[in-house]
Amino acid sequence: MLNNIRRLPDSELELMQIIWQQEPPVSRLEIEQRVCAHHVLAPTTILTLLTRLCEKGFLSVEKQGRTNLYRPLIAQRDYLAAESRNLLEKLYGGSIKTFANALCDSGLSREDLAELRGLLERDAL
Repeated sequence: MLNNIRRLPDSELELMQIIWQQEPPVSRLEIEQRVCAHHVLAPTTILTLLTRLCEKGFLSVEKQGRTNLYRPLIAQRDYLAAESRNLLEKLYGGSIKTFANALCDSGLSREDLAELRGLLERDAL
């Protein structure tokens, strides 16, 4: 399944992040209010982006009266896992070792490294 998840443009990803943070279903108005808290985006643009997300299989839409309600069809965790795999392949040639070295060279704190180590050890069990 992870290989079938398409990468989203930033504008569509922004809407998905808003939707993933809410309890479904989420109305277009709720999405619009959260987007406009950060920057101005025309309601027609938001509607276009939501339509694209439905066409791409990221959302389902159900009409309730005059309101469109959206539900995510792809979990945030699945999307992030697919994007992480793509990043690993594109930037690091699929090498975990190269990625880990770059991560360590990026200025992570000791606490960040300890947290990462704990996550890796937990998942290795």
